[in-house]
Amino acid sequence: MKADVHPSHRPGNFYSGVDLNRADYLRRDGSWLSAALTDETARFIPVWRGCSLIETGVKTRGLWLRGAEIQDLPGYAEEAVFLGQHGGTALFALDLSGLETPENALTIKGRGAFQDLRAVGPLLARQDGAILAYARGLLHWHKRHRFCGLCGSATGLSQGGHVRACSNSACGANHFPRTDPAVIMLIHDGDRCVLGRQKTWPEGMHSTLAGFVEPGESLEEAVAREVYEEVGIAATEVTYHSSQPWPFPSSIMLGFHAQARHGPLTIDTHEIGAARWYTRQELRTSPEDETFRLPRRDSIAWRLIEDWLAL
Repeated sequence: MKADVHPSHRPGNFYSGVDLNRADYLRRDGSWLSAALTDETARFIPVWRGCSLIETGVKTRGLWLRGAEIQDLPGYAEEAVFLGQHGGTALFALDLSGLETPENALTIKGRGAFQDLRAVGPLLARQDGAILAYARGLLHWHKRHRFCGLCGSATGLSQGGHVRACSNSACGANHFPRTDPAVIMLIHDGDRCVLGRQKTWPEGMHSTLAGFVEPGESLEEAVAREVYEEVGIAATEVTYHSSQPWPFPSSIMLGFHAQARHGPLTIDTHEIGAARWYTRQELRTSPEDETFRLPRRDSIAWRLIEDWLAL
């Protein structure tokens, strides 16, 4: 598993680096948005209950629909969310979760199937995966913010779907999309690193340590706290690596490398099922089966491990 490209020369993490003009200024232009929704050049990216529409064919890619192709999908316009412009083309995310069998719609039938993005992510072109992830994450937020958190009234789309506005004029609160920050870190002593696994993961899967950032906490403090809580060792030399949007359902993963003195681990079994130190040789000869396997290839955890192995 030795890397053949220097880490700084590799592409960004999966689901990032989207070549998209988010066009914030157009979100406030109601006339432009209304016209864009019916423009024949517009493209709609369907999401159904967290799954993305993947085209049926030799090449794995997302299936984008034209405006004329979604006329038989009821109620699309009022919930279409403007993502931005891709090569001058307006892109909208379309939530079809209210349909029981969207794949039977005439527009879609025989052309594609809704799949978990995590199952096909590594097979997609980076740009394609990044746009599908963006659509999935934003629509997930909308599904969970249909009512005002201040007064309980219904909310509605505003600014192209990047705001949900409270319908109660006495309240008038605006709610903005949120992303949950989480730190994810490869802890090593120079020659060995710590990997662990959660009990709910597929058999044999191991990964780096991770956890959510708590209020009033810096990223470096979150790294040190999570490492100590999960395996009982002190992390030092915390160094930022990279980040990754992870809309499963709504996180931004903030990746780090950090050092720790080699020694026994004290595992918090409420957090993880198992953890131990691994040598580079063990990881390079990973059997990738039910006894031991490394994290998903589209995850930042994989990238953290891969780049450490290349040092």
